[in-house]
Amino acid sequence: MRVLHVAAEVFPLVKTGGLADVTAALPPALARAGADVRLLLPGLPAIAESVSQQKKVAEIGPAFGAASVTLRLGRLPGSGVPAYVIDAPLLYRRGGGPYQDGDGLDWPDNLQRFALLSWTAAQLGGGALDPGWQPDVLHAHDWHAAPACAYMHAHPASNAAATVFTVHNLAYQGVFPHGDFALLGLPARYMTPGGLEFHGEVSCMKAGLKFADRVTTVSPTYAREIATPEFGAGLDGVIRGRGANVCGILNGVDRAVWSPATDAALPVRYDADRLDGKAACKAALQLEMGLAPDPAAPLVAVLSRLTSQKGLDLVLAALPAALAHGVQWAVVGTGEPALEAAFREAERAHPGRVAVRIAYDEVLAHRLIAGADAIAMPSRFEPCGLTQLYGLAYGTLPVVRRVGGLADTVVDASPAHLAEGLATGFQFDLASSQALEVGLERMVALYRRPDAWRRTMRHAMAQDFSWDHAAEQYLALYGEALSSSPSPARGRGPG
Repeated sequence: MRVLHVAAEVFPLVKTGGLADVTAALPPALARAGADVRLLLPGLPAIAESVSQQKKVAEIGPAFGAASVTLRLGRLPGSGVPAYVIDAPLLYRRGGGPYQDGDGLDWPDNLQRFALLSWTAAQLGGGALDPGWQPDVLHAHDWHAAPACAYMHAHPASNAAATVFTVHNLAYQGVFPHGDFALLGLPARYMTPGGLEFHGEVSCMKAGLKFADRVTTVSPTYAREIATPEFGAGLDGVIRGRGANVCGILNGVDRAVWSPATDAALPVRYDADRLDGKAACKAALQLEMGLAPDPAAPLVAVLSRLTSQKGLDLVLAALPAALAHGVQWAVVGTGEPALEAAFREAERAHPGRVAVRIAYDEVLAHRLIAGADAIAMPSRFEPCGLTQLYGLAYGTLPVVRRVGGLADTVVDASPAHLAEGLATGFQFDLASSQALEVGLERMVALYRRPDAWRRTMRHAMAQDFSWDHAAEQYLALYGEALSSSPSPARGRGPG
């Protein structure tokens, strides 16, 4: 089976969140399972400069405001997975980030930038650009690639690829002004409530939700949640309308990158049978972050975008009570200026007890997870979450709200689960500082029982969240998409 993944990010070249980890790890897992897998990526500087062995596949010419567009095919560094790169200097070769400039403002031509990504994907999916390779399945990731599903729907062909669309985070929808719809080059009938129209604007996310043959999310619980008004971000009706064509497949962990037994970023490597190495990592982290060198203090990490979605305001509110129980805090991330400032103030108010790094630092992230005893994720919603999976792999017990992928991956340390040897962390239900405080108190209580804590650590480290397992599920889903494509909706107008 030939599969084309379409995305704006891939680790380690361009990463703003978990999407990049998925697009780096899932294609190689599919290849190990026997699939013929390629990626399509925008020619952002780090991608254009790092994909090796690039050869021209097609000269596209002017498109979506770019004077010159060329499609090249090379290989990703590390995995060697074949990757198409869209070389469009005017749209992609610029400083700043993939979506925003250096001041944190969205690029004003984002619709054209990702319309080009999606249109190119649809051209490959229809067999128009690479005479040597055409996918059976086009797998689009998040809003940046979602319009590919609409392009495929608008121009049906008997040999066109089936389409799968994955929602990594429904909160980021790619919404643009109504007047910008013309920039997409889609027929006018697609700018209706049955198409991309969303409260008078253009929703790229909706293009994937409406027109993909199958829709997935990155955890089973999140797939159910987004069909409700509480979590559906205004699109719950669209999602309910897709019925059984929406499912959740849990993300995995790339053990080649995230394993305490082989992690080159750690001062001391360890595993479930050599847990003394984790104590050495904790001591090194306390020294590096400026925390008091106290092996008896429970050290809780936060590794996150500092946003209200992630519940970081709840951490700030719960922090005094946790400090009263002897907890140390190590916080690494960037995000909302008010939250960044509040965490800096907490560090000033509690030197040696609270340490904050306002930065994105991939190497420090590994040392943080290895050195901490627990990791806090009190998210208001969480499509999957990868940080708690990394925590489990490193014996760093998650303290999480029972939502989305957090509910699917962490087994609460209830008395029954502890007795049965099933516990891997701590869950709570309400999005409140009080509920988080109780979760942290339960964590501290178990930490004060060293034998029970170590048993729980070992059970957490034994969990198998393998990308190979996820790849098997995706291959089965691709088969379903192929068997239903062309779908009854394909080839007629939106409605």
